[in-house]
Amino acid sequence: MAKTNPKVTARKKRVQRIRVKITGTAERPRMSVYRSNRHIYVQLIDDTQSQTLVALSTGDKNFDDSELNGKCEQAKKIGLLIAAKAKAAGIDRVVFDRGGYLYHGRVKALSDGAREGGLEF
Repeated sequence: MAKTNPKVTARKKRVQRIRVKITGTAERPRMSVYRSNRHIYVQLIDDTQSQTLVALSTGDKNFDDSELNGKCEQAKKIGLLIAAKAKAAGIDRVVFDRGGYLYHGRVKALSDGAREGGLEF
């Protein structure tokens, strides 16, 4: 029987606790964040229809990180880009879902970039 990582289990519990309280609609989608060791991913999700409206990550082919130093700067740029894509899709307001991660570092940089880009949450 395989052992489970207690950190992963604790994060999954936090995610479930958060998802009970936060839901996204077509007018105000949920901005979901996932962060791995190498990349950061963000999606705008309409939970009523179970549909991803806009998605972006640092692993995308069209994301250029050549002039950026560090993962926090990459996350901030992703925040700015997701805000621009959301504006193009007609989305101004979102509900922020930090995905069970602490609100600091890359997650905070991403949300600050999205706010600078014009998203309201």
